[in-house]
Amino acid sequence: MSVTPPAPFETSVSSRALRAAPLDAFLTRACDIAIAAGIVIVLLPLLIIILVAMKLTSPGPVLFAHRRVGRHGQTFPCHKFRSMVVNSAEVLEKHLAENPAALAEWQLDQKLRNDPRVTPIGRLLRRSSLDEVPQIFNVLRGEMSIVGPRPIVENEMIRYRQYIVDYMSVKPGITGLWQISGRNNTTYRRRVALDTAYARSRSIHLDLAIMVRTVLAVLSGSGCY
Repeated sequence: MSVTPPAPFETSVSSRALRAAPLDAFLTRACDIAIAAGIVIVLLPLLIIILVAMKLTSPGPVLFAHRRVGRHGQTFPCHKFRSMVVNSAEVLEKHLAENPAALAEWQLDQKLRNDPRVTPIGRLLRRSSLDEVPQIFNVLRGEMSIVGPRPIVENEMIRYRQYIVDYMSVKPGITGLWQISGRNNTTYRRRVALDTAYARSRSIHLDLAIMVRTVLAVLSGSGCY
């Protein structure tokens, strides 16, 4: 999907996004609840297997929650299956100090292709995107949507510049344009362009198209690490 950087922010565009049509908002919320509930029911046996496997192979909590920025700038605890060792901060600091190439990669977009913090099961969960399944409960609580920009942390807001208003005009999602457009294989600038394009043109039809393409992206594992 070809996405060009968005035009400079205009108050009128953002205001329209913030005043979403009540019917569209209702349909989106209804779809979110129905899909989230269905996923929980279908994946329940798999979730139990993941919980047991994590408890047996990696000490520490099963779930990890990190505060993320949501709609209107409100922060919330975004849940994931813990995919890293419990002392991840210390492991990362040591790794970056000993590996200049890894430090340069980390400074680019705060991600590592070969991340020493990730556990063996965590790597499998990331490759299959199963680490993000607990965000279904964020959806049920109304903090996230099935489709939307991926939730960011507060120190990433500056990277969105004036487009942060577009990002905050919608709920963050479990999947979105970034997820089906290369994910971690894309630049952060393109991620901002994709999030802004979604916020300015979101619709039920676009959400459904993204959901379908998400299945293909998950099966291919493209950009997941």
